[in-house]
This record gives sequence, structure tokens and C-alpha cells, in this order.
Amino acid sequence: MPRAPAGPGRFPVIALVSSAGGLTATGRVLHDLPGGTPAAIIVLQHISPTHRSLLPDILGRRTGLPVAAARDREPLRPGRVSVAPSGHHLLVTPGWRLALIEAGSAPPPRPSADLLLTSLALACGPDAIAVVLSGHGNDGATGATAVHRFGGTVVASDATSSDHFSMPQAVIARDEIVDHVVPVGDMGPLLHAMVRAPAT
Repeated sequence: MPRAPAGPGRFPVIALVSSAGGLTATGRVLHDLPGGTPAAIIVLQHISPTHRSLLPDILGRRTGLPVAAARDREPLRPGRVSVAPSGHHLLVTPGWRLALIEAGSAPPPRPSADLLLTSLALACGPDAIAVVLSGHGNDGATGATAVHRFGGTVVASDATSSDHFSMPQAVIARDEIVDHVVPVGDMGPLLHAMVRAPAT
């Protein structure tokens, strides 16, 4: 179901968060989103802070959308995919810009889905769409709750299509916050239907 139109100068912001098994799921979702999708897209997957992330290159081969590593102070733009780099947490500022913060060597998981989604909720309110995909642990459940609390939409992958179900299950367990639980193969069409520009 299409969402209510965003306010003037605003647009939907989709955050795809994952951990173990998330590469395949994220690639499938992006593959199924057409070029020119009228939403900014943020991708976050847990990765060791000592390893350079290859996600922008890998995901860029699976989608028609432009994909690049997120840069500090970069403005969100519809139709583009920004990928959280290793060694940093990624947040969204009230000015709808990305912010990178060095993660250090201690928990929370890096990059943190909870930090990203909470900042997204505060910055974008009802324009935020949290998508929790395959992964171990419960990172993302608190952030998804914040997205729901501030009027955004929460989507989780189902058990059969999640290589590791812990992360989406932690969100689904808070059943009052989840708007959609769907197979990964249905997620791209669902998101496109939610964000597409209304017919004129």
C-alpha cells in the first residue's frame, strides 16, 4: 500500500540493516528496486572494523541504483544507495545528512543498526522505513521501535527467507511495532509500492 505523500522537500528514507547472511538478502532487495526509486536508501551490515568493506562494489553489481560508501556530512538523496563503511557507526542528522562516528573496538555491534535506526527515526519521523534482514543477535530491535514510535514503517524478513533469523525475529517479537513481515523475495516490490510517487 502506498504511503501518504511526504511533505514538501521530503522523501522516504529506507534503511536496510543486517548481519550474518545479510549480503544475499540486501542484494535481492536492491535488485528488485527499479532505478529512480523515489527514496534514499541506506545499507548497514555488521562488519569487522579492521576490514575494508567491499559492499558498495558488490551491491553495485546487483542493482540499477547508484551505490557508494557513505560519506560524513553527505546529504541524503532519493534514488541513491549509501553503504555504511567499516569502522564507523552511521547516523542521520536532523538536517537529513549522514554522519560517521568512529566505532572503536568495544560493543555495540559495528556498525550499529540501533544507532542508525534511532537517529533515522528522530530525523525523518514518518518518512523513515526500517527494514531488518538476516543476522545474529537483536541489533535493530530498539532502533525499529524508535522508527515505529516516531511514525515510520517497520518491515522484517520472515523465517523461511532469512539465513539467520535472530535479528528479524527480535523485531517481530515486538509485534506491536511491525507493519510487514514478508519473504525477502517480496520485499523489493513491497518497498517500491510504498514509496512510489502518487499518480497524477
